[in-house]
Amino acid sequence: MKNIFIVASLFVFAGLACKSTPTREKAPEAIGPVPTSQQLAWHDLEFYWFIHFGPNTFTDKEWGHGDEPADAFNPTALDCNQWARIAKQSGAKGIILTAKHHDGFCLWPSKYSTHTVRESKWMNGKGDVVKALSEACKANGLLFGIYLSPWDRNHPKYGTPEYNDVYVNTMTEVVTQYGPLFEFWWDGANGEGPNGKKQVYDFHRFENVMRELVPNTVVFSDIGPDIRWVGNEKGIAGKTNWNLLDTAGFTRGAGAPSPDTLNQGNVNGKNWIPSESDVSIRPGWFYHAEEDGKVKTPEQLFDLYLKSVGRGSSFLLNIPPDRRGLIHEIDSAALVGFRKYREESFSNNLLKSITISYTESSGARLTKKFDNGFDAKYLNTGGEKNIISVIPDKEQTINCIMLKEYIPLGQSIKQFQCLLKNGDKTVKTIEGTTIGHKRLLTFESTPVTSIDIVIEDTKGNGLISGIEAYRIPDQLVEK
Repeated sequence: MKNIFIVASLFVFAGLACKSTPTREKAPEAIGPVPTSQQLAWHDLEFYWFIHFGPNTFTDKEWGHGDEPADAFNPTALDCNQWARIAKQSGAKGIILTAKHHDGFCLWPSKYSTHTVRESKWMNGKGDVVKALSEACKANGLLFGIYLSPWDRNHPKYGTPEYNDVYVNTMTEVVTQYGPLFEFWWDGANGEGPNGKKQVYDFHRFENVMRELVPNTVVFSDIGPDIRWVGNEKGIAGKTNWNLLDTAGFTRGAGAPSPDTLNQGNVNGKNWIPSESDVSIRPGWFYHAEEDGKVKTPEQLFDLYLKSVGRGSSFLLNIPPDRRGLIHEIDSAALVGFRKYREESFSNNLLKSITISYTESSGARLTKKFDNGFDAKYLNTGGEKNIISVIPDKEQTINCIMLKEYIPLGQSIKQFQCLLKNGDKTVKTIEGTTIGHKRLLTFESTPVTSIDIVIEDTKGNGLISGIEAYRIPDQLVEK
């Protein structure tokens, strides 16, 4: 269904109570699939860490072969509290740890493997990285998640039906002993094990176990069930990014949808499976000393933030500890700069005191003054060529607009415009497609006296729950 209408409002910060604006019409119906409460909470996290750590850290590999001796893992000064403190300082909301990568080495003393920290020299075999990080996250007010590779290049039962039992047992260990977990990660990689065979994964069983044991944990893979891969390891979501995906006929790994489909989603997808944009702060996922000079700059990280969170996705940034078991000073400095840029850019909404004029879907023309931010869940307008004007109390120079769609009732907006005006003249037109959880639009700094938000095409309801405007540092405008 195609509607032409215009909507505007102010973003309501997560955690603040919303006071609904009285309306002459009943609440709109949901459009298509909608997120679960767990998915809605996940959407609001926006930025969190990945940590790749294990034998590869010490062998300079990215994918270990599984034949590395357990003693290869021997950090000299491991401090998970340092990881959590820096994550907190960076503004991250949580950390996902590679508890077991493809090499099969377990960062906890699993009962179902003989290739674990228990067999290493580190802490005389008494250490447990998963436990240490879980406790550090709790102490620092962070959420904790686990990556557990189904591929295992070490376990002797890999490539046999019995390995599915092994994987279920190891999965049960980590989710019951180290939770609660905000996210659980399934990698799609599937190669040969030590016996030269590949495994036929019983993902249907794996998913059922997760739902039974930890129903509040969102699960990631190429095709969900709760979160999907964005289709690249560059941290970049599609400019068009639907939270919807069709999964029928697809499998994880080689049988997943095309990278373009994963990047953009499906406009009429049958499932709410939003994208997560993963990337490493370094060229590799594990620490390599020769990459100390190749750490992404604060400016590069901010650009990735605009291209992930700013396109309705989440930003999963990998920060690999070094051989000491510490976050390297260079990485830490880049993260501090990244946090500073975000605070400098988004601390001062220039549209706090505004007048909004619009025609709601019932046909009534309304004009409202807001002095301390918009206090409605959303504005719902309809009809042809309705114009909602957002007029600040004085001329403002802006180079960034933030829009939010009311996703509890689905994702509907297909195309929109932002008309920047000075007096009666439109001085700049910004085009866009999807909005979703959050859309950040950047452009050359422009003096404006009003902004019209035009929602040109939708699947049904076009519910915008937020609009803000900022003047970010000019060097940070998306290239």
